[in-house]
Amino acid sequence: MPAASARERSSSAGLLSIGQVLARLSPEFSDLSASKLRFLEGQGIVTPTRTESGYRKFSPADLERLRLALTLQRDHYLPLVVIRDYLADVDAGREPATPTAVPSIVPAPRRYRREELLAASGAAPQLLNDAISTGVLVATDAYTDQSVALLRALVALDRHGIEPRHVRTLRQGAERDVTLIESALSPLLRRTDASSRGRAGEIAPELAKRLEDIRGIFIRAALDRLLS
Repeated sequence: MPAASARERSSSAGLLSIGQVLARLSPEFSDLSASKLRFLEGQGIVTPTRTESGYRKFSPADLERLRLALTLQRDHYLPLVVIRDYLADVDAGREPATPTAVPSIVPAPRRYRREELLAASGAAPQLLNDAISTGVLVATDAYTDQSVALLRALVALDRHGIEPRHVRTLRQGAERDVTLIESALSPLLRRTDASSRGRAGEIAPELAKRLEDIRGIFIRAALDRLLS
């Protein structure tokens, strides 16, 4: 065992452990963790050597490779497959251009003028005016698909005597939900790095969905009491 340990110390000279890599890179990449380093290894971004005991050891070249990959991921929002292909070209001695974010193939969202909004939703002009005056819908020069969906829902409710002024509290409740979500995400939102913002963007819809689930449960329970 002592001889094996001596060989490991000799072969590891100048190499870095996971902890040392984290110490070097974490000031630049605050969300970096040991699990993310292992994930990047599994994705072929870096291939550290292993000691006889199985510990990962990273060379200075590995460190710079990780720094480059993390920078491309953070600053250019590139998927790992693109980063891996770029690094493979570099390894092969080619001089590839630095990749940039892939242009989106998703069409731009449609915008509706007032007349188009009314036609798409089937709403009467007065219903739209009421929705705007009560603050349920914000007046603008160009409305979105979300505005169409909202006005269609108001049309359906209006058939049963539920007017925009009656659902104003729903908008206020939604704003309270956003305040609650903002409070929960404040540790991430206080950071300025893109990865933290991206993480907040992933968590926020999940929190909103959970709040929606709870609200639905409360409404169904109240309906059960009403109809029982």
